[in-house]
Amino acid sequence: MRLPIRQADMRSIEVHLPAGGPDRSYPVVVGEGVLSEVAAMVRRVGADRVAVVTQPGIGVEVSFDRPNIQLEIGVGEEHKSLRTIEYLCSEFARAGLTRRDVVVAVGGGMVTDVAGFAAASYHRGIAVIHVPTTLLGMIDAAIGGKTGVNLAEGKNLVGAFWQPSGVVCDLATLASLPEREVRCGNGEMAKYHFLTGDDLAGMALADRVARCIEIKAEVVASDERESGRRAILNYGHTLAHALEIASGHDIAHGEAVAIGLVFAARLAERLGRIDADRVAHHLDVVAGVYGLSVEIPSVGSADELLALMARDKKALDGLTFVLDGPHGVEPVAGVDPEVVRSLLAELV
Repeated sequence: MRLPIRQADMRSIEVHLPAGGPDRSYPVVVGEGVLSEVAAMVRRVGADRVAVVTQPGIGVEVSFDRPNIQLEIGVGEEHKSLRTIEYLCSEFARAGLTRRDVVVAVGGGMVTDVAGFAAASYHRGIAVIHVPTTLLGMIDAAIGGKTGVNLAEGKNLVGAFWQPSGVVCDLATLASLPEREVRCGNGEMAKYHFLTGDDLAGMALADRVARCIEIKAEVVASDERESGRRAILNYGHTLAHALEIASGHDIAHGEAVAIGLVFAARLAERLGRIDADRVAHHLDVVAGVYGLSVEIPSVGSADELLALMARDKKALDGLTFVLDGPHGVEPVAGVDPEVVRSLLAELV
């Protein structure tokens, strides 16, 4: 799946999507100094105009050879909302964007989630190109077409599956990432260790990012709309989303995923799916390799966290977790709430 293009330090990973009309597969370009690929993707889309969606302080400029508008959305989870979608779509309309135009999202996972949903909604769908500028965005949020915003009742409860026309991951943008953003990316990257068993820690950054993208691309190709296997990409996320909400988003997503990964391993052990050595391996990777906290903070009682987890999007047949086991990581429905409550009470 890894295809070299133009220069040795640039990679292109193809995200292959199921058949159904025109080919919807798209490239994810990874490398240093590859921002020029964005303009090339815009030309391939055939767009007349470009709407760039970003945030204050991102500081990444992309050049185009056609008319464009620049739109900024607020910083913070409170701006990942339907109100922001309304603002963007109104600005698209004022600028006269049509179905032939394109949205370019430049920023972290929140930007690609929000801009992607706005693109999916405006005129019932216009093209979008993602330019993730964080590690978490590159290896997760910008890939696979899941877009969405939050409600007071939960994270990402409103959204759409809307695949981008391309993704450009310029590793140079990671050089100025704040330490907390690095931790968030590492929390999401730790997840991939348990999906394949690859020694990601032994790879150079470019190879590590590209490998994570390859893993996600393969899973998305097999289950685009999360009807089954794609749920494994949410490993560690059930508790993570509950912690984010309970903390008022003081706990960032990647930090919460790190905690959620180890909790999921402990839950799998409690359910007899894995042994203590496998739990120890989770601790070695999350806390040892990546130096991330795995302790559940006191942001809510066991009952409060359990109620939040029951609202998770995966909870179609009772309380649902993605758990490790004898056949690897897989979604497990109908988990006994009392087992989860008991474990939470011990660990919170």
